[in-house]
Amino acid sequence: MKVSVLTLGCRVNQSESDIIEGNLKEFGWSVVDLSEHPDYCIVNTCTVTAKSDYQSRQLIRRAVRAGAKVIVTGCYSQLRSEEIKNIQGVFRIVNNNNKLSIINMIVNNCASIAFTSGSRSRPYLKIQDGCNLSCTYCTVPLARGKSRSLGTLEVIQRAREIEAAGYHEIVLTGIHLGSYGYDLKPKSKLSGILKTLLNKTKLKRIRLSSIEIKEIDNELIELLQEERICKHIHLPLQSGDDVILRLMNRMYSSKDYLSTVENIIKKVSDIAVGTDVIVGFPGEGDREFKNTKRLLDSLPIAYMHIFPFSPRPNTLAYKLADQNTSSVKSERLNELKALSDRKRMAYMVSQVNKTLDVIIEEKGTDHTSLGTSSNYLKVRMPSNGYPKGAFVRVRISGIEENSLRGDSIENEKHVDFK
Repeated sequence: MKVSVLTLGCRVNQSESDIIEGNLKEFGWSVVDLSEHPDYCIVNTCTVTAKSDYQSRQLIRRAVRAGAKVIVTGCYSQLRSEEIKNIQGVFRIVNNNNKLSIINMIVNNCASIAFTSGSRSRPYLKIQDGCNLSCTYCTVPLARGKSRSLGTLEVIQRAREIEAAGYHEIVLTGIHLGSYGYDLKPKSKLSGILKTLLNKTKLKRIRLSSIEIKEIDNELIELLQEERICKHIHLPLQSGDDVILRLMNRMYSSKDYLSTVENIIKKVSDIAVGTDVIVGFPGEGDREFKNTKRLLDSLPIAYMHIFPFSPRPNTLAYKLADQNTSSVKSERLNELKALSDRKRMAYMVSQVNKTLDVIIEEKGTDHTSLGTSSNYLKVRMPSNGYPKGAFVRVRISGIEENSLRGDSIENEKHVDFK
């Protein structure tokens, strides 16, 4: 039997799809491209923006046209199931909380789910789901529910399984990762599980996905100085204007954000700080946008993810006055993208002549390999026979389009993961 798994959206969605793929492979299924006429197609949807809704519908229709039995899950199907029911040919819609039940549903097997890491060189490990925040633009809490944390013992067990399979990095993911452990008994927190992973595993790299600025404390900053914690942190800003931040219900000020980032940069050398920004939020005029751009320009950040505001039904921001036009959003997005490109290039230039740890992810047709460094940069190097998943020390010699280039400084070849 053949199956396609099509995924949109965040790392949490991707980690859940990886588990589905890995288990189906264990049961003897072939995971194939949609063009290979699969028997089933699982579409894991996203609803963070109107564009995500559109892309979800397009993927569902493509899967139906391919002749597969189409199973739809994810945040879009959770909130807009009636829209999916209007698409002829959908076999089943599965609730977000029951997503992993798809495995047993289609193989007719009651075996327990193995939390496999899929085919990634740097597997995602989901340790948290749901969100307790109330950002006025976001529907994710409606689709994912309240924050829920994976127990410490289970986190360690899954991390050890990934390590035993030969992987060198895990990416800790969650919808609201910084809230990890608040709901556990006894109560824990993200820095606690990081310390436990450092003590209970020998993984070479542990990477954090997105964290809210108010969840960065001195203990976490100290941990970022640990050699095995990736020198990379993603801190959503969303706006650099305090009026807009209050309208977004973000619970911090631009000054809070600036001082925290400066503290991190001061204490963790060479760390890559990334951020998210929403342009064109209701009430954002030229002055508010300039405040955002000015703050971003002053920050030593490595990259930005920039999104035009997308009014989502059933959110407070959907009803706010002073909505911006599409042309205004597009103009501001392009302006910040140009700034982001300059920031990213400056950060890449700062890495030339340095030595970075790289995990190989792709082999090119030009006898090179491409991988990701601890500080979240793409690095291209002569292949030298390194397998996918290898952990390689690379001396950076220059910049090649959107990646660094360099040469290995060691001869050891690491065993590929299973």
